[in-house]
Amino acid sequence: MPRETIYLRDPEGQKLVKGTWKYARGYVPGQPNEGLVEQIEGSPARLTDYDDSSWEVCHDLAERNSHGFSFMWYRIKITVPETVNGHPVKGTRVQFETCIDDYGEIWIDGECNRDRGAIQGFNAPQRVIFSDNPSPGDQHTIALLAANGPLAAPGGTVFCRYANLGFEWTGTESRPNGP
Repeated sequence: MPRETIYLRDPEGQKLVKGTWKYARGYVPGQPNEGLVEQIEGSPARLTDYDDSSWEVCHDLAERNSHGFSFMWYRIKITVPETVNGHPVKGTRVQFETCIDDYGEIWIDGECNRDRGAIQGFNAPQRVIFSDNPSPGDQHTIALLAANGPLAAPGGTVFCRYANLGFEWTGTESRPNGP
């Protein structure tokens, strides 16, 4: 299946989708004790309309890390481009691909695919369907939660190895190398 990729860690990829990564520490950034409270119902940082305007810009997802028992959020708001490497994206299927160390969650427009959106294990790559039928100009929010693990004795740091959008031509649209 023909495929084109936008590398969202790269400035060129971010420019193509008109987005910039931001990051903040904590399960609920900006809250006391990093938002870790008993029986919290979920972090609002996963939601599309969450205000991340005070978060720092993240120039490289691998550089922003946290030690010990910790959480980190990465967020980007993107606009689907007209083309990728000169090929129209309308009618393609788009997958979001990432690798978060150690545990992670992928939230797209405030939703997490409960079967594929959790990244369990050390440096395990993961991909989820971003859109079955993207339209140029559509805007989406990607929020990634990273946690250091194992939770009972965390080691190392938290970081995101890569973040990509993979555009796949399924045969029902204009493809890169054919009609």
